[in-house]
Amino acid sequence: MPVDPQTAVYDLMQNDPHVIAAAVVKGKEIIYTTDNWDISADIGRIVSSWIGQSAQFIMVSGVKYSVLQMEAERLVAMSYKGEGAIVASKDDEHKLIVYLDPDGYAIGAAMDVQRAVGSMSTQGPYLDSNAQMGQKPAQMEGAASTEAAPSPSVGPSVDPQLKGDIQAFLDWIKDSEGLAGYINYYLQQNNAQIISELSKIYNELRVIFGV
Repeated sequence: MPVDPQTAVYDLMQNDPHVIAAAVVKGKEIIYTTDNWDISADIGRIVSSWIGQSAQFIMVSGVKYSVLQMEAERLVAMSYKGEGAIVASKDDEHKLIVYLDPDGYAIGAAMDVQRAVGSMSTQGPYLDSNAQMGQKPAQMEGAASTEAAPSPSVGPSVDPQLKGDIQAFLDWIKDSEGLAGYINYYLQQNNAQIISELSKIYNELRVIFGV
């Protein structure tokens, strides 16, 4: 049974105390917000940037947040000056946008925000809860056996959207307030967790490119 927006936000903030403000949106209309946050002047631009999926940063309450992730159902943006993060998730019904304090872990919080959005959904799960991964629905098994085998692939191709994501990543790397700014900030803060993760990513990239 779906919960109301206020309950979803309350449960989220209880689960992650670094979430200190939140707003629930339908379309571009805020239907619930915590008393300590007013993003009504920014919500239109945030949603438009999210839909476009090409913004390198968003502005919320006069603060610039550089985008780390911008996908159809998820948005993560951080202030490289240490002013916290914006984390958001959406489905066909709601968008949940939250403000995370500077000590919060944005990537981890994104999963909690996504679950909070799901808790408000009035729609059933996309997959049958009794179905096993990789198993065809019973009503399709007979039809599937009569279908012709798919023709062999002509050759590999790269999804244009994927190429666009990589180009946006390259632009973010080049931006002085993008990747370099974050790395410099966390190095100066001696953030052991972030530095450790960066080291792993660096080694993985070296393996990928054989350098």
